[in-house]
Amino acid sequence: MRERQTVSRISKKDRQAAAETKATSQSLYANRVRIYPKAVYGPGRIVKWAIMIPCLMLYYVLPWIRWYRGPGQPDQAVLLDVSTQRFYFFDMELWPQDIWLLAGLLIMGAVTLFLVTSVVGRVWCGYACPQTVWTDLFMWIERAIEGDRAERMARDAAPLTADTAWKKFLKHWAWIGVAFWTGGAAMMYFTDAPTMVVDFWTLQAPTPVYFFTGLFTATTYVLAGWAREQVCTFMCPWPRFQAAMLDDQSFTVTYQAWRGEPRMRGSKKYAPGTNAGDCVDCGLCVQSCPTGVDIRDGIQLECINCGLCMDACNTVMKRLKRPKGLITWDTLSRQAAKAAGRQEPIHFFRPRTLIYAGVLVVGALVLTVALTTRSTFTLSVQRDRAPIFVTLQDGSLRNGYTLKVANKLTQNRAFDMTIKGLPGALMTVAETGGAPEPVLRILTSADQVETLRLLVTARPEKVEDGSIPVDFVLRDTATGTETVYHSTFMGPVGYSGGTRPAGAKQ
Repeated sequence: MRERQTVSRISKKDRQAAAETKATSQSLYANRVRIYPKAVYGPGRIVKWAIMIPCLMLYYVLPWIRWYRGPGQPDQAVLLDVSTQRFYFFDMELWPQDIWLLAGLLIMGAVTLFLVTSVVGRVWCGYACPQTVWTDLFMWIERAIEGDRAERMARDAAPLTADTAWKKFLKHWAWIGVAFWTGGAAMMYFTDAPTMVVDFWTLQAPTPVYFFTGLFTATTYVLAGWAREQVCTFMCPWPRFQAAMLDDQSFTVTYQAWRGEPRMRGSKKYAPGTNAGDCVDCGLCVQSCPTGVDIRDGIQLECINCGLCMDACNTVMKRLKRPKGLITWDTLSRQAAKAAGRQEPIHFFRPRTLIYAGVLVVGALVLTVALTTRSTFTLSVQRDRAPIFVTLQDGSLRNGYTLKVANKLTQNRAFDMTIKGLPGALMTVAETGGAPEPVLRILTSADQVETLRLLVTARPEKVEDGSIPVDFVLRDTATGTETVYHSTFMGPVGYSGGTRPAGAKQ
């Protein structure tokens, strides 16, 4: 008997060890649990539609808005013209040299996102993020064709029928149509929209247009139709960053556990002596969540603060004749105070938000001043590398330079070029063969970059280390505005006022 008991105990231990080994040897990969969000109606849903519709309309319509800029200029209001390397935004025209302005705007956008997140959580993710906007649109199409949550779940669980196959076929073609429209609209921001549409359907558009239209179509279809919440949870880095932006004073979608717990459902909830909370554990908040989050578990990485769970819960509270707001917008600090039976004021102004707001205001002022005062012309000077200088028969030195003068206005302009730091310097344009002169007149076409091969001749008093710092000064003859480019004038070491060393190149 003892032997049997010992064997039994050993066998039990072996079975436990085998079970543990099997559990540890299982794959860490878990299949995706498909989410079937339920349609709900309320303030959160209304705000989402109020933001989603204008965003979509703006995206699709903006390339078709016309804006007159003068003869020979593109008349599309918003255009990133790759061929001419110009970005047109209504009256504003940005050149490649203005890329720092775009970098500044991106930085300001990031700071704005930090500020908004610290105050009201992930409202960008819940209402205005492109992934959210297009996913909402795709879900609306899905509900319109296949029905709401219960009907879609029943269709997927049942054997495939002709009706189910037809509706899924129609749904996916509708998704592809929206995705194609989205990809085509994206390309319209890079070329004239009406011209691109005609060229596209007559098969005369450039190959990159077809390639990127197909690429954007595929990514929109996959991300908004199939990936959905997986993008927000696993692909987007912002959920990981938000933890550094939030604190206990940030407004987020919050479950009032002090009021809702303990949960109870059915007739027992209203029996005498029960101390049940308002939550009836119906699960409607989870069913309506587009990312499948149970808000009753607290703030989570997957939660995008869309507030749809709040709309769902309010409908239940209304039917039960209980106060709305079991799920509401609030701060963790205020919730802790309410649970303790006291009230706490809202603290919008705190060190975190003040720092973000201060950086945002200063940055906005700097960018505004920089944008309004930026030069309408630029000068670039590149000195020849071979030969670095030439000694002429009269003992003077000559250097070659390549000049680029960018005229950012839509009108022809004239400029005068002079050189400072090199007394007696004479300039001539190599291609023209004109007489050297101390002041060179440069004519530029509207909205163009003029490239010149410039020869500079001078007899400097002394060249100690082989070079002399000089300034090329370009002056607008109409306004008197000047821009300066710092460069050097090269010569042989030991050169002094026309005396050239032996063996100097002529």
